[in-house]
Amino acid sequence: MLEIRDLSVRYDDFIAVDGLSFTVEAGQWLMLVGPNGAGKSTVLNAIAQTAPYTGSISYNGQNLKRMRPDQRAAQIGVLSQNHFVEYSFTVEEVVRLGRYSHTRGFFSEKGTDNEAAIDRALEKTGMTAQRNQSVLTLSGGELQRTFLAQVLAQDPKVLLLDEPTNHLDLIYQKQTFSLISEWLREEGRAVVSVVHDLSLAKAYGTHAILLNRGKAVSSGPLRQILTPENLNAVYSMDVGAWMRMLLSQWNGETTPETLYGKEHGE
Repeated sequence: MLEIRDLSVRYDDFIAVDGLSFTVEAGQWLMLVGPNGAGKSTVLNAIAQTAPYTGSISYNGQNLKRMRPDQRAAQIGVLSQNHFVEYSFTVEEVVRLGRYSHTRGFFSEKGTDNEAAIDRALEKTGMTAQRNQSVLTLSGGELQRTFLAQVLAQDPKVLLLDEPTNHLDLIYQKQTFSLISEWLREEGRAVVSVVHDLSLAKAYGTHAILLNRGKAVSSGPLRQILTPENLNAVYSMDVGAWMRMLLSQWNGETTPETLYGKEHGE
């Protein structure tokens, strides 16, 4: 589906992504992981055509740079972690914008297919009750779910997700990842996600690219990539030990005081 070859992104003298190549096949959920500044979001922005880059990015053999925006939108949906809204659109109006690539006008006509897609997206994201509410009155989590509904109504084949649950409560984090996992089960779909939570990456991803300073340290099937050796080298810490200490708090084995002491070798 997606083929990225020799992708580089440079801002003046700073190289954000350096010669990255990978493919994404149907049925895969590719997790982009690594420390802050590794280039994860920049890779996603390049695929979304919102960051300048060299190299090539193609979808089913078509160069994304040569596709019209509406053609790209019919195939690739993007959900960022921050949304800036200045107009008092209702939730439904924002979600309806996801249908523009399926219609002649920017604001979709009220056809049967459009209405059904909008209704499904609102229901799946738990935003039906707020459909007539102004987006200016929403919480951060509700706004994120509104834009997730917009992407689902868009009905793309590839989802690009930049920290999709960054502003969501735990229950909606679980629901969002479960929803995306269910969406992925339909034939001919794929997901590329930027995630900081390694536990979520391991729980839902099929493949991963471990990035550091703009370069791929390792890539392939997720369980072969998120190994203690790879993670420890990139994060400069014993990642597994830290995760186990955090888990031990829930098992009643560790207090914050002992956790702090262990982390500092006391």
